[in-house]
Amino acid sequence: MGKNKEITGENLSPMFGGIIRHYDLINHVFTWGMDIGWRKKLVACCLEINPREVLDLGCGTGDLAISIALLAPENLHVTACDFSREMLAVASQKARKVGVDNKISFINADAANFPFSDSYFDCVGISFAFRNMIYKNASADRHLAEILRVLKPGGSCFIAETSQPRNKFIQAMHHFYIRTYVYTMGLLISGDRAAYKYLAESAVNFYGPDELGKILITAGFKQVFYQPLFFGAAGIYRLIK
Repeated sequence: MGKNKEITGENLSPMFGGIIRHYDLINHVFTWGMDIGWRKKLVACCLEINPREVLDLGCGTGDLAISIALLAPENLHVTACDFSREMLAVASQKARKVGVDNKISFINADAANFPFSDSYFDCVGISFAFRNMIYKNASADRHLAEILRVLKPGGSCFIAETSQPRNKFIQAMHHFYIRTYVYTMGLLISGDRAAYKYLAESAVNFYGPDELGKILITAGFKQVFYQPLFFGAAGIYRLIK
């Protein structure tokens, strides 16, 4: 990816399609398995508001959608949406294996142009895909506008994403870890230098909670709440429409 190239769904899609075979493994290796517990927290947040219609945006290989479907009451339906057909194929296969494919609709779509009607979802969940949607992304404003559009008034968007520790020493160690261990392991496991250079640099340079909160309020969300995870290396956001 060129130094000054704008990020769009079109140029991210083949990149993520290329690392799909090792996607889940690498996520677990990077976080020492903590991503599993973080995703469980995100699932609990989504279910706590008793939604009927849930959108798993940027669903990847489907872990969030499947986890919600496994714990959900019968009247809850999950829509799993991603721009990568390869990711969706894996997600659909995983859902069939655990018997929840009847509770999930898998939709291939661009987050800048959803095929959903206004105020359709009670809840939107995003598990470590939000950074790619808004950080130096040419469609960032459109992505936020679309999330707002499809959320019902008073509905919530819950996001688990990497963040910036407020403690400067911890932040420096976190950045060193990403640029050395995360990048190197991603390259060794997947062989895709460009993908993991992008992922490492976007994580290091992504917004901290205060800056991101201002961006989200400016975009039109009424309230933004933040819960830090692992000393602030990651966090869960709740955005209320």
